[in-house]
Amino acid sequence: MLINADFSTRVVLRPDELSWIPSPMSGVERKMLDRVGDEVARATSVVRYAPNSHFSAHAHGGGEEFLVLEGVFSDEHGDYPPGTYVRNPVGSCHTPHSDGGCTLFVKLHQFQEGDAVHKVIDTQAAHYQAGSAPGIWVLPLHEFGAERVALVRWAPGSSSPRHRHRGGVEVFVLEGVFQDEHGHYPSGSWIRGPDGWEHTPFSGTGCLCYLKSGHLAT
Repeated sequence: MLINADFSTRVVLRPDELSWIPSPMSGVERKMLDRVGDEVARATSVVRYAPNSHFSAHAHGGGEEFLVLEGVFSDEHGDYPPGTYVRNPVGSCHTPHSDGGCTLFVKLHQFQEGDAVHKVIDTQAAHYQAGSAPGIWVLPLHEFGAERVALVRWAPGSSSPRHRHRGGVEVFVLEGVFQDEHGHYPSGSWIRGPDGWEHTPFSGTGCLCYLKSGHLAT
């Protein structure tokens, strides 16, 4: 299966353009953003667990990264409320479930060789630092090689100077409306820009975004 598998092109998906697709496990659905492979795949998805649903035990052959968007996600290692950012490295195993239902932003099989750090970060309690321009605040989540992962909060009316993303960029809008000269992207939108892509981002209303950069070098 190939979905948005050409990483040299820009992709924009807004929430009303995506449908929920059932997974092999009852009660677990996915919105597939990009995918290379079948059930075991290099994949970026929004995943929704119905109340009292679960997924079978599995190992992460290429690592797993996720951010809890709504509800509480659980496994045998703990419970992860909204705003929890988790990295499960290559070879880790778990049996996930959700008692009350939850929604996650998930990336699978995308860890670089040697990136073996397990992380659990409560982003609701963490402290942001000043960003590249007034009104922009950044919460770093992970760094390895050229890859950078962060949450970025934009105050209403804030903007960033035009810049180029060496190694590409992904943006998932968590709250508000993110904008650039190419369009506007409401909460739930996903943007992927290829290596070398340039833009001038801003937000009229304010927004919160997940941002990963440097990981799509050609």
